[in-house]
Amino acid sequence: MFTGLVEETGRIVRLERTPEGLWRMTVEAPTVSVGLALGDSVANNGCCLTAAAIDGTRVRFDLLDETMRKTSFAGLSEGSLVNLERSLTPSTRMGGHFVSGHVDGTGEVVVFEQRGANHLLRVRPPAEFLKYLVYKGCIAVDGISLTVAEVTGDTFDIWLIPHTLEKTNLHRRRAGDRVNLEFDLLAKYVERLAQFPSGAQRA
Repeated sequence: MFTGLVEETGRIVRLERTPEGLWRMTVEAPTVSVGLALGDSVANNGCCLTAAAIDGTRVRFDLLDETMRKTSFAGLSEGSLVNLERSLTPSTRMGGHFVSGHVDGTGEVVVFEQRGANHLLRVRPPAEFLKYLVYKGCIAVDGISLTVAEVTGDTFDIWLIPHTLEKTNLHRRRAGDRVNLEFDLLAKYVERLAQFPSGAQRA
């Protein structure tokens, strides 16, 4: 479980496919690697991955084909920046919202432009997830806990302050790019519960 508060942007130093068909991604992560142990979970652009190897400040993650298909990782390459966050601990400050690290799908950046001191990010999500978007609701974009400013038609808007652009990889985004999206976990549970009549018996 994560908060959606990015600790640092790591740089991909190697992204390769093994003869066995497994994808391996090595990330330079000076901050996140501190105290990290093998098997620990780290959110990479909002996708929960397991630390498979640690060499100094470099962390290696193994990725399945399913991960490559369901996320925006297919568009990454050596030199790309990824948002990194270690998993929650009992003493972690809860400043964002609960993020599981299980990416629901990818969205398309429709607009990304500066307006005054801030930036407007407009994203078109998969149509089946629009129902989870509400004004002032929570959403994780590339693992960043953000607030929905407006939902219009098939897109949603987010306003980004300079701090967010400085601490994450969003400053590299352009119209047409794909971003990982995770929708509010509570909304999905409420939807599931509403499918069952009150007091219904289930095996």
